[in-house]
Amino acid sequence: MAINVPGLVSIIVFYLVILAIGIWAAWYKRRRGGSPDENNERIMVGGRDIGLFVGSFTMTATWVGGGYINGTAESVYTPGLGLLWTQAPFGYSVSLILGGFLFAKQMRKQGYVTMLDPLQRKLGKRMGGILYLPALMGELFWSAAVLSALGGTLAVIIDLDTEISVIVSACIAVFYTLIGGLYSVAYTDVVQLICIFIGLWLSIPFAFTNPAVSDIGTTAVNGPNWLGSWDSTQTGTWIDSALLLIFGGIPWQVYFQRVLASDSAKHAQIMSFIASAGCIIMAIPSVLIGAIGASTDWNATAYDGDPIAKSQEGLILPIVLQYLTPVAVSVIGLGAVAAAVMSSADSSILSASSMFTRNVYNLAIRQSASKRELIWVMRAAVLCVGAVATVLALTINSVYELWFLSSDFVYVILFPQLLSVIYLDPNTYGSILAFTVGLLLRLGGGEETFGLKPFIPYPGGANFPYKTFSMVVSAATLILVSYGVKYLFESGKVPAKYDFLRCNLANGGRTIKLKVDDESKINAFENSDAHMSEDAFEKKIEAEFGMNLHEGQGNPCFETEIERTKL
Repeated sequence: MAINVPGLVSIIVFYLVILAIGIWAAWYKRRRGGSPDENNERIMVGGRDIGLFVGSFTMTATWVGGGYINGTAESVYTPGLGLLWTQAPFGYSVSLILGGFLFAKQMRKQGYVTMLDPLQRKLGKRMGGILYLPALMGELFWSAAVLSALGGTLAVIIDLDTEISVIVSACIAVFYTLIGGLYSVAYTDVVQLICIFIGLWLSIPFAFTNPAVSDIGTTAVNGPNWLGSWDSTQTGTWIDSALLLIFGGIPWQVYFQRVLASDSAKHAQIMSFIASAGCIIMAIPSVLIGAIGASTDWNATAYDGDPIAKSQEGLILPIVLQYLTPVAVSVIGLGAVAAAVMSSADSSILSASSMFTRNVYNLAIRQSASKRELIWVMRAAVLCVGAVATVLALTINSVYELWFLSSDFVYVILFPQLLSVIYLDPNTYGSILAFTVGLLLRLGGGEETFGLKPFIPYPGGANFPYKTFSMVVSAATLILVSYGVKYLFESGKVPAKYDFLRCNLANGGRTIKLKVDDESKINAFENSDAHMSEDAFEKKIEAEFGMNLHEGQGNPCFETEIERTKL
C-alpha cells in the first residue's frame, strides 16, 4: 500500500501546530512571570496560576488521550465486550469526582509539588522513594503504550514506518515539554482536546450515512450486539475492574500535577468535576464509532477483509475514519487521533520526571541542590523518560499489558497509602508491610503477561475480585500495623531506641504540628529557604519555636508542619 499522502500531510500539519503552541506557551510564561529557569517548580506546576478554563481542559486531558478514545471504540466494537463492558469512561469520570472530593482541596491547600510529597513527609524519604517505583512504572508504560498505539495506527492507515512515527512523536512531545513544562502541556491540551472533539464529531455523520453501515439501533441488540450482554460468571471481574478504574485512577501524578498547578484549592476541585463531565462527553463519539464499526459490512468497503479477522480491533477508530468518510474528513480525523496521543504522552513524561527530580533527587539524594541544578536534573529526566518510553514502545509488544499491570500496583499499593497520609496517621512500619502484603496478594492472583500462574487459591478463581481484595487487605495492614507499633512506642512497652526506622513514634511521630501565636514567627518560617539542609531546617525551627525536635533520638528524619492559625 502506498503512503496516504493527505493523511501524512494532516499529521505533519497537526504536529507543527501543536509544537508551535507549546513554544508559544513557554514564551508567554516567560513574558508574564519570568523565565522558567528561575524555579524548577514553574516546570512542574506552572507557577500555580493555571486558571479554571485552561485547567478544565488540561484536567480532562488527564485521561482523554489516544488510549482512551481508541480503547473506547475498540471495546464497543469487539464481540463479547460491547458498551456494557466499556468501563473506562464511567470509571475515570467517577474517579475524577472522588479525586475532587477527597484530595483536590486538601492537596492544593498544603502547597505540595508532587503526589509523593505527603507520602514522603509522613513516611520518610526512603519509603517515598520506594513508592515512586509503581508511580514511575505506571507513567512510563502509559507513555510507551500511547506512542506504540500511534505507531501502529500510522503504519496501518497511512503506511508510514512505525519507528519513524513513534520517534518523531516522542521528540516533539519531549521538546515542548522541555522548554515550557506544565504550561506548554496545559495549553497544548486545550488545542488537542478541541481537535479531538471536532475531528471525531465531524466524521460521524459521514460514517453513519455510508451505504455499508447498517442501522446501529438494530445492531445494538441483534447481530453484532454492540451494547454487550451480561455474563453472571464474570460479575466479580466486572466489579474488580470497575473499582480499579475508579479508585486506581486517583493516585496518578498526571492528575495531581493539574490539581497542584491550579490557581486555588476551590478551582482545583471544580476542575476535577468539570473534567469528570468532559470524560463522558469525549467518550460519546468513540462509542458511536465503535458501534458504526460493528454495524459495517466491511466487504462492501475498500478495506481488505475484516478488522476482527485481521486482529485489528484496536485500530477500528482510524479504520472507520479512513474507509467510511470522505478524504477531507478522514484527514481531519487522523489529525485528531495524533493530537489525542500527544496529549497523553507529554503529560506522563512530565509527571514521571517531576517526581524523580523532587522526591528522589532533591529530597532523598541532594537536599542542598540549587534551583539551577534541579532545573538541569529536571531537563535530563524529561529526556531520559522520553527516551525510555520510546524504546519500550519500539521493542515491547505487550506494552499495554505492562501498563495494565502497573495500574494494578497503583490501585493496590499507592491508593491506600495516599488516602491514609491525608486522613490518618500511618508510619513507615505499617507502610512497608502494607506494600509487601499488597504486592504478594496481587501477584498471588497470577499474571499472564509474565506467565505467572496463580499461587493463592482465591475462591471463585479468576472471577474473584482479588485486586480489590489485595487493596483492602493492604489498607487494613497499613492502619493496624501503624497504630499498633505507635502504641507500643508511646506506651513505653518498646523502648525508643528500637525505633530503627527513626519514625520518632515515642514522641508523636515523624510529623509534628506546632500551634503558633506569633504571626512574625509564622512569616519567618514561611519565608525560610525551602532548599536548606535537614539539619539546618531543624535548628531553625528549634531556635524560632523553642522546641527540641530530637528528644534524644539522634537525628530522626521528620519534618515539622506549622498550623497556620493563631491560638
